[in-house]
Amino acid sequence: MVKFLLWLILLVVCWPLALLALLLYPIVWLISLPLRLLGITIKAVFDLLAAIITLPARVLRGNR
Repeated sequence: MVKFLLWLILLVVCWPLALLALLLYPIVWLISLPLRLLGITIKAVFDLLAAIITLPARVLRGNR
């Protein structure tokens, strides 16, 4: 809701810039989507490696 209100204020103050932002937002979102997916994948790989490395310590520690 806040983003929409800020966009309306921008529309009143400078409508060409607001329309340009409205048109470019989906394009920027599409360009950044593969980068987000890559980031999620890399984080998952690092979490998996951390789980594999710390598994022996967790197994030897047992239940508490």
